[in-house]
Amino acid sequence: MSRIYDISVPIRSGGLVYPGNPEIDIALQQAVAKGAGANVSTIRFGSHTGTHADAARHFFDDGQTVDKIPLERLIGPALLLSFPDGVRSVGAAELRAHDIKGQTRILLRTRNSALLSQKEFVKDYTYLAPDGAQYLVDQGVELVGIDYLSIEQFHSGHHLTHRTLLERSVVIVEGLDLSVPPPGQYQFICLPLRIEGCDGAPARAVLIA
Repeated sequence: MSRIYDISVPIRSGGLVYPGNPEIDIALQQAVAKGAGANVSTIRFGSHTGTHADAARHFFDDGQTVDKIPLERLIGPALLLSFPDGVRSVGAAELRAHDIKGQTRILLRTRNSALLSQKEFVKDYTYLAPDGAQYLVDQGVELVGIDYLSIEQFHSGHHLTHRTLLERSVVIVEGLDLSVPPPGQYQFICLPLRIEGCDGAPARAVLIA
């Protein structure tokens, strides 16, 4: 039988966000306990909250928006790569150590998966280096996922990793919890909310073995 891994993180009030992004606030707007006919919540958070997809619009005003990402890019075979805790930057050299020929979706499991459950944001998370991003583009990769809230080095200043990927409409999925599934080949499903004209959106993501 197939095993399904839920690799998305829960969205909760006060949950982990990238510094400067909107805080998460989920509260009852109507409550049965207070006489309402049903429970209805007000939800406030940013477009890059929790497990989420980055569209090209994230860095390019004329770029593809999240609701226009083709579904076939978000669903299909994916290769999960694992990197040891000592790797703090995934560059071309680290990627060349793996056989990714013919792969269109690459997921990067690093020490970050253990950081996602921490209450405080960790600034020295492992990231995809710009030369690693270029290597993936050159290999024809169409989607890249990583296990922290950004694929870019914290406050890089140049945003080359994002720009290298997004200018080629490579979908970036951030905030994946890859702590449980072992490295290998999977079926990947990641469906961001269909928010019209937006630069990104939270998503539910799963791997099917």
